Amino acid sequence: MLFNSLKKGLLVGFKTTWALGKIIFPVTLIVAVLQYTPVLPWIIKVISPLMKLIGLSGDAAIPLVLGNFLNLYAAIGAILTLDFSVKEVFILAVMLSFSHNLFIESSVAMKAGVKLWIVLVTRPGLALLSGAVINLVWHGGGETAKYGFIEQSAEPAVGVGGILLEAIQKAGLGILQLAMIVIPLMIVIQILKDLQWLNKFSKTMAPVTKTLGMQENTSTTMAAGLLFGLAYGAGVMIQAVKEDGVSKKDITLAFIFLMACHAVVEDTLIFIPLGIPVLPLFLIRIGVAIVLTLIVGTIWKRSGLVKRKEATYD
Repeated sequence: MLFNSLKKGLLVGFKTTWALGKIIFPVTLIVAVLQYTPVLPWIIKVISPLMKLIGLSGDAAIPLVLGNFLNLYAAIGAILTLDFSVKEVFILAVMLSFSHNLFIESSVAMKAGVKLWIVLVTRPGLALLSGAVINLVWHGGGETAKYGFIEQSAEPAVGVGGILLEAIQKAGLGILQLAMIVIPLMIVIQILKDLQWLNKFSKTMAPVTKTLGMQENTSTTMAAGLLFGLAYGAGVMIQAVKEDGVSKKDITLAFIFLMACHAVVEDTLIFIPLGIPVLPLFLIRIGVAIVLTLIVGTIWKRSGLVKRKEATYD
């Protein structure tokens, strides 16, 4: 069984790398070329004042827009072509961890029964708040970020051929680093699937979901979201909601948690090529998810008690 899992995981890894590479390569190529045109400087100039509020330079708007409209891989493709400080890259990573792929992942949440306004307030809200807080709290990280194998050119490329060659090199190295993370990750996930580890993990999650104010039948939804993300785990999550009879309150609390922290393995490891410390990134996500869910659950519980008391008095 292990050999079949390895074979299947390797195949899935290559397919995933190919699918994501088709996003990263053109995005990296286009952004790298746009650096040598008036377009990128104009965008940066327009958005710079807003970006400064969260400690970012104007060109940080490009990966933020791409990440929210497309996905994390498109955002990373853009980051790899631009010069940022370590602090800026970390702020971008935290913000993008909270808010990315809004169209698809918001649709998944709505399909499971979560209201759109909750998604829009939670995800972009957490992104902006986290960016502002990190900017205020962290006074270091001013050195230029180094992106794994990719070194920023000291001299700008000259001529159309030189610009294209530089862009192709950055895009190719970006995909190589992606493959080094995604392929082993897909193999591990495939082995866990074949070992029915999701079911075991969901049983382990049951006490956690109860502590966070949800019934134990929410554990499968939580496990799928934590392991596979809102988009990849959509089928499992929606099916779990239908089959397990999860209440509207519990599914809302589960998605509030998962909107702050989902696909914890993949969405953490893919930031390694950006050269930032990923453990603090993981701890921020899990910490915010727990605190936010506990706060919302407590407010929901108290408002329910107040309503019941008012009904009793009437």
